[in-house]
Amino acid sequence: MTTETNTPVTVLGLGAMGTALAGKLVGAGHRTTVWNRSPGRAGALVAGGAVAAGTPAEAIRPGGPVVVCLLDHASVHEVLDPLAGELSGRAVVNLTTHSPAQSRELGSWAAAHGIAYLDGGIMAVPAMIGGPGAALLYSGSAPVFEEHRALLELWGDATYFGDDAGMASLYDLALLAGMYVMFAGFLHGAAMVAPAGVRATDFAALAAPWLSAMTGGFQGYAEIVDGGDYTVPGQQSLEFSDLGDILAAGAEQGVADDAVAMVQRLIRRQIDAGHGKEGFARIFESIRNPA
Repeated sequence: MTTETNTPVTVLGLGAMGTALAGKLVGAGHRTTVWNRSPGRAGALVAGGAVAAGTPAEAIRPGGPVVVCLLDHASVHEVLDPLAGELSGRAVVNLTTHSPAQSRELGSWAAAHGIAYLDGGIMAVPAMIGGPGAALLYSGSAPVFEEHRALLELWGDATYFGDDAGMASLYDLALLAGMYVMFAGFLHGAAMVAPAGVRATDFAALAAPWLSAMTGGFQGYAEIVDGGDYTVPGQQSLEFSDLGDILAAGAEQGVADDAVAMVQRLIRRQIDAGHGKEGFARIFESIRNPA
């Protein structure tokens, strides 16, 4: 009898993330078959009990869900298109990074071939897989999510966002947008103090607790945005939030202003439209309505 603890699983793609995903499956006792376009990536997995396949067709032969973690949308089609007939009636869990539109296109492609498709976004780096803080976002086939939930949770907290295959990707990329803008702000600050002889590691020691504390403001901003009233008392006004001094200091230090100037443009757009007395959260309107 096949159980959730010995279900055969195929992993297509053994980059750093694919290898981490496969490693957790092997460690949990799943009969794991792996394939990678470039040979030589499966050694440690095979030593742990995985089976290395020479082709994708060979890799999916044992049955069970097929986990896909490849470079991009084109590579997913390149690998899966020739297997469409063999995958009919099977579950495919695609953890390749896509745009929402690409995820929906793959969902439609899968449906046309009788494939149960679950799209996923990984909110973790490879070293975090299966450990604290790892989270994976899913959308698409609810039956696949429910049937294989125990397997999916080997990698991290699993959250399902409905049958629209593009939703997991949308959440994934939106969260990454926040992360990258935050990292850019940190690196801008590190660049500002560098000419004064301040090491980035010393700046990070101050920045990390400060930025962590500031994330406590997310919920308040969210409530204001959802309420649509940017005049709620207690907010920092757009006029007060003007970043002219930060830009001037950066210029004095000889650093590029791209990261901060982007935020300043969002602020000025609302001030110029007559909303200077309203709260900083109003830059949401600059982003949502770029025209």
